[in-house]
Amino acid sequence: MAQKVKITIDGKEIIAEAGKYLTDVARENNIYIPTLCNMPGLAPKGACRVCSVKINGRPMTACTTPVSEGMQVENTTQEMNEIRKAIIEALFVEGNHFCPSCEKSGRCELQALAYRFRIMVPRYPFLFPVREVDASNDKIIKDHNRCILCKRCIRAVKSKDGKNIFAFAKRGHRVEINIDPELASQFTDELAQRAMEVCPVGAILKKGKGFDVPIGKRSYDLVPIGSDIEKNN
Repeated sequence: MAQKVKITIDGKEIIAEAGKYLTDVARENNIYIPTLCNMPGLAPKGACRVCSVKINGRPMTACTTPVSEGMQVENTTQEMNEIRKAIIEALFVEGNHFCPSCEKSGRCELQALAYRFRIMVPRYPFLFPVREVDASNDKIIKDHNRCILCKRCIRAVKSKDGKNIFAFAKRGHRVEINIDPELASQFTDELAQRAMEVCPVGAILKKGKGFDVPIGKRSYDLVPIGSDIEKNN
């Protein structure tokens, strides 16, 4: 039998299985911890930092932190929400996110988080980087302007023999995620659909498919992100 531990999230006592990641424990108890890089079924990486919380007084990423006995978690405090807002704003200004013209608008997790945290104008200047839109693959379009380097595609989209179809290229501030040239030919329609669905923004689009969900019926048109987790609170 798995060992049980008692933790506290924003004053709420929770009995959880020792070693489970904090984001999973919170989700199971209808507590929303925002994240972009984390996704159920994928190993956590702590890439986006949006899930930052305070654990026993120290800032840590909830997706990579296993729960332990007596853990005191601060999740929805003003301080943590301000940190999250700053991270989300930085992601917007670092790329070229033109939401009204994006096929993922209304279903984009980054956009939905901006609405949830009531971000109107970022506090940082826009960088407007010059980035390419790669349409060389037969199945997908990779728009580097929208990519937030969350690594979801790298972790979730695999070839038949289990290799990563997406991989990092370049270094430093020029780093980007590309399709591995040796595995590009293995892209099927199913993998292209999977890659588009895994991406939290509009950086990966399946060719010949776009704007197929009408305004008013998109994921976040009527309910905010996280409402599926908080619905029982």
